[in-house]
Amino acid sequence: MFKALSDGTRLRMVNLLLERELCVCELMEVIGSTQSKTSRHLAYLKNARLAKSRRKGLWIYYSLAKPRAQAHRGILDAVRDSREELSLLRKDLEKLARISERVTC
Repeated sequence: MFKALSDGTRLRMVNLLLERELCVCELMEVIGSTQSKTSRHLAYLKNARLAKSRRKGLWIYYSLAKPRAQAHRGILDAVRDSREELSLLRKDLEKLARISERVTC
C-alpha cells in the first residue's frame, strides 16, 4: 500500500477518487497523462487493493476500495487532510470540477 502511494501520480489519482467514481478519460484529463500510463497506474492501485473498477459498456470506472485496515483509513484521511497544504492536490480537484461539466464517459 505504501509503495503504491509513493508515486506522485498515483497519490493524485487517490486524491481524485476520494471525490467520486471516475472513468479513465476523466483521470487522464486531470492528470495530463496518456491512456496507457493512466491505466498502468490504476492497475497498480488495483493490485495494491486501493482501487476497484467496474465496466459499463465501453467505459471502465474506478473508485477507491473499502479500507481494509486502520492504516488504510489513516492514509486516505491524510490525503484528504493534505489538500489545503498541497497545491497540486487542490488544483487537481479544481480541474476535475471544471472538466466534469464537459467530459462525458
